[in-house]
Amino acid sequence: MKIGLYFGSFNPIHVGHLIIANHIAEHSDLDEVWFVVTPHNPFKKKSTLLDNFDRLELVHRATKDFHKLKPCDIEFNLPQPNYTINTLAHLQEKYPKHEFALLMGEDNLKSFHKWKNYQVILENHHIYVYPRISGDKQSTIFDNHPKIHHIDAPIMQLSSTFIRESIKAGKNVKPMLPEHVWEYIDEMLFYR
Repeated sequence: MKIGLYFGSFNPIHVGHLIIANHIAEHSDLDEVWFVVTPHNPFKKKSTLLDNFDRLELVHRATKDFHKLKPCDIEFNLPQPNYTINTLAHLQEKYPKHEFALLMGEDNLKSFHKWKNYQVILENHHIYVYPRISGDKQSTIFDNHPKIHHIDAPIMQLSSTFIRESIKAGKNVKPMLPEHVWEYIDEMLFYR
């Protein structure tokens, strides 16, 4: 089974995340996309970041109607701060029959060479890159790399930061969130 890993804080997960993940799951050779919820770094103060398990619950609610999209909490039990290379090693050990690939935005690809052991990641894993609006296309050292696949996914201009700020300001953000996600946020009075 070929799994795409979509890392993020998902604070909160929104329709943009789902559109990108579903597009890649449906229009690539990946069998599933797993939303890897990154835990709160205990050394960083971030008062707007929901608790790990609340963000995981939001991802569960968002993905429950999509059979190719799954939540993943693998990083919750890894030492912090954690690196992607460690997560990949743990996943490979836990699921030896699966092949894991990374999903990332074009903006992250530009700094990928700064990641810990990025060469090892590239040797062992494919990377699926989705477009971002970032002005002009800048070439990277990874242009034409055989393990990097640019996906013609819809460009999403929606951010979790914008949603949090809008909720705090009393704006209606329901269209930007999966229904079950909005219900939980509203019920728990998150981001108020």
